[in-house]
Amino acid sequence: MSLPFHYVDLRAFCYATEAEPRVTDALRMLVPEAVEIDRAKGEGHHGDPIVILSARVERAAEMDHVFARLRESVDFEAIRDELPDRIDENNSLYLQLDKQAAAQGEIRLGQGITVRAKVEAYPAKRETAIENAREALSD
Repeated sequence: MSLPFHYVDLRAFCYATEAEPRVTDALRMLVPEAVEIDRAKGEGHHGDPIVILSARVERAAEMDHVFARLRESVDFEAIRDELPDRIDENNSLYLQLDKQAAAQGEIRLGQGITVRAKVEAYPAKRETAIENAREALSD
């Protein structure tokens, strides 16, 4: 079954106090090996260096991989109950994952890694996106 998403973006900030390879590994847990993780340099509020790591998956098999990894550990039933709060007016589904846990090989909801999945909806209405996401996150 093909998931009803146009693409999935993943993003994590790597602060000066964190080891960039560990944060990269945390993102790598979620995406197929062939997907490139982009790196951009930024600056924090007080001038401290920040590296922004991001990946976009657009192919059906890649999105299946991401959601299969999430399905292993994340309670999709709870996510389905929260869909009206997790899908914005642009029909994007948002999840936050625990970056520290992912760096240790565990996937769970938390803070540090943002997952944004653009939900397909025809017509492009939020209610349609919520229903499509609900169906995609069902067993």
